Amino acid sequence: MTVFRSGFAAVVGRPNVGKSTLVNAVVGTKVTITSPRPNTTRAQVRGVLNRPDAQVVFVDTPGLHKPRTALGERMNESAAASLDDVDVVVAMVEATGAVGPGDTMVLTQSARRVRSMARAATLRAGTGGGGAGMGDPTLLVVVNKIDRVGGDGVLTHLNAVADVIGSIDEHEGGVPVPVEYFPVSATTGEGVAGLVDAVVARMPEGPRYYPEGMVTDVAEAFWVADLVREELLHRVQDELPHSIACRVTEWEWPRVRCEILVERDSQKGIVIGKGGITLKEVGTAVRRQMPPGAYLELFVRVEKRWQHREDALDRLGL
Repeated sequence: MTVFRSGFAAVVGRPNVGKSTLVNAVVGTKVTITSPRPNTTRAQVRGVLNRPDAQVVFVDTPGLHKPRTALGERMNESAAASLDDVDVVVAMVEATGAVGPGDTMVLTQSARRVRSMARAATLRAGTGGGGAGMGDPTLLVVVNKIDRVGGDGVLTHLNAVADVIGSIDEHEGGVPVPVEYFPVSATTGEGVAGLVDAVVARMPEGPRYYPEGMVTDVAEAFWVADLVREELLHRVQDELPHSIACRVTEWEWPRVRCEILVERDSQKGIVIGKGGITLKEVGTAVRRQMPPGAYLELFVRVEKRWQHREDALDRLGL
């Protein structure tokens, strides 16, 4: 009898290491927005991988970072919370730079979660509950962007990450966390299949959590708002990305109204563009990704210091 496996895998890392690109590559379609700007992902996004033998829900998370705003604090809380109640932890770093303090924070939190999972599995086994998954809980470390460095660079980075994890184990004073390393390129797809097989192998036996064929649980309104923000991020100046928020305020198909928030009057003109050109380009690009016949209205509004205010974040659902 064929065993069917299902469960959740959290993908965590500091900003801009390629988490969203990896989740899109794993699922095989775009379920989460990407951009070269850090902190593009602001909330957990679930991408569903469906295979004949398994269904794995990959949780894309905001990048763990040193927060400077209320929004940043909420993003960190969301990323940390994603480690709760998952079956596999995938910690992601990139091969193109040194293993810095941000990577160390990610690896430390991930190792602690896997160590906690191991203790829980031992307790279940001791009480006769048995283990739900295959083997011992293992931290899966992804070294992304290997297409940008040579083989020696990948090996050097793998060794550096292994040294950091060894230091974490020594500092935590516990049994070393089992680790497997996966050099990948989320952009080209190199190494992704091997990572997926390793994740599936560690999933418990279980049913499908989502209907077969469903690739995300993201609401359409959230998805459209994120598409608008994604297109803006590819066009606006460097100082603007963190100050932009988007939300759909009306959905009477085929008419969709999306509001774009900025923090200062000067930013409003940048988002609109000379003669409205930027807003027009964004609307055209987003409509191409929506079902045929969609009528998208974009409005820009100034919301002073919204990313510093809890009430504004609550209204935006962040």
